[in-house]
Amino acid sequence: MDKNTVHQTNIIGAGEVGSAVSIDMDKNAVHTANSLYWDTQGNDFLGAIVLPYYGAFVSEEKCQLFGDVSGKKMLEIGCGNGQSLHYHGERQASELWGMDLSEKQIEKATQHLKSCGLAAQLICSPMEEECGLPVHYFDYVYSIYAIGWTTDLEGTFDRIASYLKKDGVFIFSWSHPIHKCVAAENNSLAFKKSYFDESWYSVSLAEGALTLSDRKLSTYVNALAKAGFVMEQMIEESDEEMMQARGENNDFAQKAKMLPVTFVIKARKL
Repeated sequence: MDKNTVHQTNIIGAGEVGSAVSIDMDKNAVHTANSLYWDTQGNDFLGAIVLPYYGAFVSEEKCQLFGDVSGKKMLEIGCGNGQSLHYHGERQASELWGMDLSEKQIEKATQHLKSCGLAAQLICSPMEEECGLPVHYFDYVYSIYAIGWTTDLEGTFDRIASYLKKDGVFIFSWSHPIHKCVAAENNSLAFKKSYFDESWYSVSLAEGALTLSDRKLSTYVNALAKAGFVMEQMIEESDEEMMQARGENNDFAQKAKMLPVTFVIKARKL
């Protein structure tokens, strides 16, 4: 993509949020921009997707990917405000660990979990970097709508594999890449960018900016295999019952009936 190319994009959820400009990826610059946004504006503008929801119209209550986590050691990548850790704490997980790029999110998670009477080990760090987490230790590592922020997907999956015990489970969700390419316009769907374009881009939003890359689904699957995972399940269907229960009949719901807007993968470390 030419650097001057501008297109509309949707970061998380349904709405078109602004002009996206292709840029060269610099890891430190990406971390600085994204951590600043989550420190100051993230939850207010982007909202937060937390368990039992994996994303739009996909839920753990319906999919049952985790099953019984009682007595299990859990690590969340991109723990945000701690609500997904709270979800597992209520289900009697034995240990709760989390990491997040944003200091403010770690503060919020600490306060939230403490108010719920739950103990957790929380670390502020990019997911790509060494941060002192124990290796071969966790039964589950999971990430709810956070793994796509990484600047190094293969390196991140390698680290996650190192944190898990043998036969440990990795579960993650993210915005489906085809959703990021297509927009609803005048009761129809229109492609806004190439599915094969994985270049980095910056999006200017209210009071800040974010930097992202839209990776192909095959990029995630191949990186998992390279890190020594076997994929057990992938979900990309929207739950019709969830849409009906919420009375959703907007452009986003209509789009979700025709193409996947969220994907979830469950993989096991060999």
